[in-house]
Amino acid sequence: MKTLQLQLVTVGLENGEQGLFVGWPLVSEMSEPEDGQVENIWFSNVQEVPDDLTLKQLMELVRKQLCGCQAKMQ
Repeated sequence: MKTLQLQLVTVGLENGEQGLFVGWPLVSEMSEPEDGQVENIWFSNVQEVPDDLTLKQLMELVRKQLCGCQAKMQ
């Protein structure tokens, strides 16, 4: 079975609410602490997706979103 590396990022707000984000790993155990400093954070618009979406389909949507963001930044 082919595997896919994912990393969960939890963001806690001052009001106690939390959000959980899933994506490709940004920080690994091999990374140096100074390599993992956050410089920028972007939030996409909220998108409606089918509740039966597979992980593969979800990651494809994320990849398309990420590729669009990177193209705009260049």
